[in-house]
Amino acid sequence: MSSILTNNGAMVALQTLKSINSDLGKTQSMISTGKAVGSAKDNSAVWAISKVMESDVKGFKAISESLSLGQSTVSVARNGAEKITDLLNDIKSKVIAANEENFDGDKLQADLSALRDQISSITGAAQLNGLNLLDNKAVGANTAATVKAKGSGDVLITSSLDRKSDGSVSTSTITAGKQDLGLQTATAGTGTDLAATAMVATAATAALGSTGTITIAGDTATAARVGNKVLAGDGYKLSGASFGLSADISYVARDGDTVTDIAKAMEANLAFQAKKDNVAITVARTGAVITFTNNTGTATTAPTVTTTTGGKAGGGLELLSKVDVSTLDGAKAALAAFESLAQTAIDAAASFGSAEGRIEIQSNFISSLSDSLKSGIGALVDANMEEASARLQALQVQQQLGVQSLSIANQAPQSILSLFR
Repeated sequence: MSSILTNNGAMVALQTLKSINSDLGKTQSMISTGKAVGSAKDNSAVWAISKVMESDVKGFKAISESLSLGQSTVSVARNGAEKITDLLNDIKSKVIAANEENFDGDKLQADLSALRDQISSITGAAQLNGLNLLDNKAVGANTAATVKAKGSGDVLITSSLDRKSDGSVSTSTITAGKQDLGLQTATAGTGTDLAATAMVATAATAALGSTGTITIAGDTATAARVGNKVLAGDGYKLSGASFGLSADISYVARDGDTVTDIAKAMEANLAFQAKKDNVAITVARTGAVITFTNNTGTATTAPTVTTTTGGKAGGGLELLSKVDVSTLDGAKAALAAFESLAQTAIDAAASFGSAEGRIEIQSNFISSLSDSLKSGIGALVDANMEEASARLQALQVQQQLGVQSLSIANQAPQSILSLFR
């Protein structure tokens, strides 16, 4: 049946042409933008996934910048610690050569003073953007609330963005432990004594070769000290007179110290002072227990022990400020001191080197991970340009055919006029 009111052929041709034009518009958009999924209406699920991945890429970019800054900061500290190690070894070689009767102590002491000044300069300059991993100068009043020192503790460097299956996001960090290579002298606190078990000393008898021990145990009675058992500002002191020494043996804990750290420092101080005073005492240490051997035959009582809280920690190279090589005894004592000082600097450099290496590995991983995420995003939303080009050509031909088909369909009612001739 023919009708001049309803042209079904034209309607079909028009719908076909609309569909072709719509596909042609999408293909042209893909070619111009390079994306197969340019908005949520194209494919809401894929678009949502791609946006989450794009957010992670931006987050990893910020993390990469954080790692770069952290690596630079640690590198500065490592270089400073390595330079200080070299300086300590240089002066140690001079001290070894000076352990003779005819050495010039005054000149050697002048060299030592210059060394101390140079180390102070390096420690102060080894900073990046105000963060110094070598400086540990105390700040604030000498109270329990301010015993932590500037530069104590750890530096946390954001290293990763962790996304879980439930959509929650968290960050991971790399810890760079701050090392103290300062020269400042510790200040003992005036706070309440620690528990009696914090430091226990037993006597060496009067017999030659007899031994005594000093055990660092921390204040187990204080809840805040459970686990580490040491708080910054805890002071430990042995009476030098008990050993026949001219000075007391003391140490003030810094933030992060353990009982072994305290014992290590006390051992070095005791050995140095004994050498300096030419007192025949030999010192050894196992963990947090210091063993001293009496070679004088005079010590008959346990060393007097004093413990306090609220002090200010000294520098890691504090012992250097006590070294005096102007005398032969002082030069001999300096050998033991420099061995301990050099090891402190070596340990610091090694710690920074380990942290720097880990940061570098993580930085390379983050770079590779970001590239992988970008590739994944591209696989989800990028257009296949070869396919789009071929489809564009086909749609343009279909469009031309559709226009012709619609034109033919629109002319169909003209044939009805022949019925009225």
